[in-house]
Amino acid sequence: MEFMAGGRVEVRITLADVGKRVSVRRLTGGGPGEAAFTDAVGVLTSWDAGVLSITRRSGETVRIDEASLIAGKVVPAAPARRRVPAATTRELQQVAARGWPAVETERLGEWTLRASGGFTRRANSVLPLGDPGLPLDAALERIGRWYGARGLPPTIVVATGRADGDEALAAELDRRGWTAERHTSVRIAALAPLADTDAPGGAAPRVALSREPAAQWLALYNRTGDGSGPTADALKVLTGGPSVWFATVPAPDGSAAAIGRVVIDGRWAGFAAVEVAPAQRRQGLATLMMAALAQRALDEGASAAYLQVEADNDGARGLYDRLGFADHHGYHYRRALPGAAG
Repeated sequence: MEFMAGGRVEVRITLADVGKRVSVRRLTGGGPGEAAFTDAVGVLTSWDAGVLSITRRSGETVRIDEASLIAGKVVPAAPARRRVPAATTRELQQVAARGWPAVETERLGEWTLRASGGFTRRANSVLPLGDPGLPLDAALERIGRWYGARGLPPTIVVATGRADGDEALAAELDRRGWTAERHTSVRIAALAPLADTDAPGGAAPRVALSREPAAQWLALYNRTGDGSGPTADALKVLTGGPSVWFATVPAPDGSAAAIGRVVIDGRWAGFAAVEVAPAQRRQGLATLMMAALAQRALDEGASAAYLQVEADNDGARGLYDRLGFADHHGYHYRRALPGAAG
């Protein structure tokens, strides 16, 4: 890794480079048998309170004290791959969990209990990756108490459809009376073709990108049903993740015609909250907005895309078919009916 500039080693990155792909070198002590410094390459996802967070292509996040930096520079993104990526179910589960992070988590062996005030099942369900560290009945009893203390129904997300899925767990939960709900497909695609997609009919309104959701964005996304807007927990989930961007296509009256969200995590770009106002549909705005988010993700070094779509959402599935997404695996939620959690 070369940092020399005119014969000198320099730190040539600043807070303004957050969101860019960088290469840094830091001091690490250099004791007996140890290297004096280490290098890291990835997306600079934050620089807060003197600590840099760099997300590598693998999804690993490295935290670095700025006082330990001896060199750093912005580097070009790796060439984007144009084929559908290979991935395991576990990798996608972990990436998706980081991209839609729960407000509160607790470990139960290799399982993660997640709660976010009831905002979305993804952020209020158990992610079972591996062994819970307890016999299943004891683990389910612990889960029931944990969610009951938060006024939430005990819920477990179960991946299916591939050899590395959780069909055995699904069968055990079915036997114990945990009902299956909300069947969903995880779909993946190469990112570069998505960024190159033109909106049908040549639609070309401006797409505004921001790090925080604007009022117009939140108004279209509003899921409370009563106009009160998102809760504090909902905002924490929406804005959480390694590198989050919000897209808004403005309508002539100043409201949002279309919105979307992408979270960039190593090689992955996760799309969510894709909404088009009813009066603005069938104009290619969702395609235009997703292409803009895909280009931003490419600029930060991502090469692959993923999203989740409910199995019965035919309109969304048709859109994602046209954009090159293919099914990877499925998942559904298992909810404990009264008397089934203990």
